[in-house]
Amino acid sequence: MGGLGAPEIILILAVVLLLFGGKKIPELMKGLGKG
Repeated sequence: MGGLGAPEIILILAVVLLLFGGKKIPELMKGLGKG
């Protein structure tokens, strides 16, 4: 299992957008920043 490349990162971001929707992304980033 190699490291993540650009295609994998883009795929993960796309899945996150589908699961959480665009509105929750800023909240998610705030949570990561605080954590």
